Amino acid sequence: MTSANKAKLQLQERVPLPRTAWKLADLAVLSLLLALLARRASSLVSSGGTAAACTWCWVAALICEAWFTVVWLLNMNAKWNPVRFVTHPERLAGYWAGDDELLPAVDMFVTTADPKLEPAVVTVNTVLSLLALDYPAGKLSCYVSDDGCSAVTCYALREAAEFAKLWVPFTRKHGAKVRAPFAYFSSSSGGGAAERGGGGGAADADAEFLRAWTSMKNEYEELVRRIESAEEKSLVRRGDGAFAEFVGADRGNHPTIIKVLWDNDSSKSESDEQAAGDGVPSLIYVSREKSRTQPHHFKAGAMNVLTRVSAVLTNAPIMLNVDCDMFANNPQAALHAMCLLLGFDDEVHSGFVQAPQRFYGGLADDPFGNQMQVIFEKVGHGIAGLQGIFYCGTGCFHRRKVMYGVPPGSGTGATKALAAADSPSYKELQKKFGSSKELIESARSIITSKEAPAAVADLTSRVEVAKQVSACSYETGTSWGQEVGWVYGSMTEDVLTGQRIHAAGWRSALLSPDPPAFLGGAPTGGPASLTQYKRWATGLLEIVLSRHNPFLLSASKRLRFRQCLAYLVIDVWPVRAPFELCYALLGPYCLIANRSFLPKASEPGFVVPLALFLAYNAYNLGEYVDCRLSARAWWNNQRMQRITSSSAWLLAFLTVVLKTVGLSETVFEVTRKEQQQQQGSPSERGGRSPVAAAARASGSSCAAPGFCSASGRS
Repeated sequence: MTSANKAKLQLQERVPLPRTAWKLADLAVLSLLLALLARRASSLVSSGGTAAACTWCWVAALICEAWFTVVWLLNMNAKWNPVRFVTHPERLAGYWAGDDELLPAVDMFVTTADPKLEPAVVTVNTVLSLLALDYPAGKLSCYVSDDGCSAVTCYALREAAEFAKLWVPFTRKHGAKVRAPFAYFSSSSGGGAAERGGGGGAADADAEFLRAWTSMKNEYEELVRRIESAEEKSLVRRGDGAFAEFVGADRGNHPTIIKVLWDNDSSKSESDEQAAGDGVPSLIYVSREKSRTQPHHFKAGAMNVLTRVSAVLTNAPIMLNVDCDMFANNPQAALHAMCLLLGFDDEVHSGFVQAPQRFYGGLADDPFGNQMQVIFEKVGHGIAGLQGIFYCGTGCFHRRKVMYGVPPGSGTGATKALAAADSPSYKELQKKFGSSKELIESARSIITSKEAPAAVADLTSRVEVAKQVSACSYETGTSWGQEVGWVYGSMTEDVLTGQRIHAAGWRSALLSPDPPAFLGGAPTGGPASLTQYKRWATGLLEIVLSRHNPFLLSASKRLRFRQCLAYLVIDVWPVRAPFELCYALLGPYCLIANRSFLPKASEPGFVVPLALFLAYNAYNLGEYVDCRLSARAWWNNQRMQRITSSSAWLLAFLTVVLKTVGLSETVFEVTRKEQQQQQGSPSERGGRSPVAAAARASGSSCAAPGFCSASGRS
C-alpha cells in the first residue's frame, strides 16, 4: 500500500482540543493560591510567635492551603493538553481491501463475583450485547468468570447461549443500534422502530419486522422468567449431570469449573454461511479453583485465570474486559477499537485502548456525585494527551503481549531467543508463565509475533488443560501478578496494572465514539457510592506506599514525569482526607475559642481569600456549564465531595494505616449492581428507558478509578 493510500485510509486522528481560556483561568486560581500562602507565611513571620493558639491555627491553615495548592498543580498538569481520538471504522474494509481475515481475533472477558449483588440477568444482558457485536463471529470468544461459583449464573449463561442463536441474527439483520436486550426492548413502546437501523419504513408499517420484534421480545421475557425462577439448590439436585460439579461446592473452596456453553467452530458444520455471517461467538463459563489456604487476589486473580484459560483455548492477540453490568452500547465498539490498535504506524502508541465508563439511567442532577461527567471530560481528555489514559478496569482492549510484560519494540533480539523449545529461553518461559506446555506454546506465539499454534478444533478437548492453568496453586513460583498479567498488591488492580504498562514504555489511547462504546449501571444510593469510593481510595493508597509508587516508576523505568504526576491526581485521594477535615474543623474551633484563621474583613489581606473563593467556585461552576450540566448538579457534587472526603476517603486512609502497622487487613467489597432497569420494558416495570438516558449523555463514572480525580474540588 502506498503512503498516499495509507493517508487516505487513516483509521484514526489525534485531535488536540483548544484550552487557552481555561489555561488562563488555571493560572489565575494558582496565582491567588500562591498569594494566600505568601500572605499567611508573612503574617506568621511578623507575629513573632505571639498568641500561641492563634499561631497554631495559622500554621495548620498554611499546611492545608499548601496541600490544596499541590492538588491544584497536579490537576493543572493533568488537564493542560487535552486530546480526543476520532476513529473511522468504515475505512477498515478499504485498509485491507475488504479482507476480514486480517482483523485480529478478540477474547472478551466478563467478570462477576456475587450472584446476589450482581444478578444473573445483568450479566446475561452484558454477554448478549458482546456476542452481537459487529465483528466476524469466528474472531470473537466470550469468557465469563464467576467468582461466586453459582449454578444459577451458569444456568443463566447456558440459557443465554440458546437465546443468542436467535438474538444475534435478529440484531444484525435489523441493524439494532443497541444489542443488550433489556435496553433494546425498553427503547421504544412502538415496536422498537427507533432501534431498527437500515430498514425502510417505520416499524408499525412493517408487519414482518413487527412479528419478528414481538416474537423476540416474548423469547427474551421467557428467558428472564426462567433465570429469575431458577434456584441454586433445585439446579444442583436435578440429577441430569449438567450441574453435578456444583454439588458440595463452596464459594471459597471448590475445584475449577469450566463449561464450553457454545463453540463457534461447531456451528460451521451446520452452516458455513451462517457461521461466517450471523454465527454466534464462542461462550465459555469459568469458575476458578479456590482454596482457603491460597490467596485469590480478588478481581486481578480472576483476570489472570481468564488470560491463561483463553490462551490455551482461543489465544486471541487482543483481549477486552468488561464488568458484568457494562453492556456494549455501540455495536461497532470493537471496530472503533481496531482503528486505534491498528491505526498507528508504531504500536507503542496503543498498548491498550480504554473506553470511559458511562452510565445509563443516572438520577437527575447527580445527587450522589457518582457520575463524574466533568472529571472525564476535563481530566480524562487531558491525561489522554500525555502518555495516555489510565486503565479503568472495564471497557478496555489490551494487546495480549502487553499483558505478558513484553516491552514495546521488542520484536527482535532477545525475543527471538525465546523461539526454540529446548533452549534455556524455554525454561525462562516456563519460569515466567508456569509449567503448562500448551500455555508456553501459545505465549511464545504471542511474544515472538510468529504463527500461532494450530487452532483448537473442539474447545471441549482442551478443558482439562484449561483447568490445569486455572488451579489456585498454578501461579506459585511464576511471574503472574508481578511481571505478567494483572498486577497484585492493590485493591485497585486496574490502576496498578496500567502503571506497569505505561512504565514499560507503552502508551494508551482513549476510545470515545458516538454513541459511547459501553454503558454501565450507576449506583443510585449514597451508601453504595461511598462503599465504591472507599474501595478505590484504599487501593490507591496501597499503591502510594508500595514499590509501585509512580515516582519510583518514573525514576527507574519509562513512566514519563507528567504521566507520573497525572497518576498522583487519583493516588492522593485518601491523603487529601486529613487535610480537608482539618481545614473544615478550623472554622468551628475558631468560633468556640474566639480565634480567627482568616484576615478580618477590614484588613487588606481579606481580598485574597475572598477573590480565591469567588474565582475557584466560578471556575468550577463554569466547568459544569461547559459540560452541559446544571448548577444543581454542581452543588450536589460539591456537597457529596465533602461527604466522601470526610467519610470514605478518611476510612480508607485509616484502613491502610492500620494495615501498614499490622493491625488489620483490607477487605474487597462488591458494589451492588442495580437490577430494576434490566428486566422487561419500562411500561411493564415502571422503569426509565436506559437508551433514552444514554442518548441524553447521562454522564460518566469509573468501575475503577482509572480516570477519576477530584479535579476542582480541593
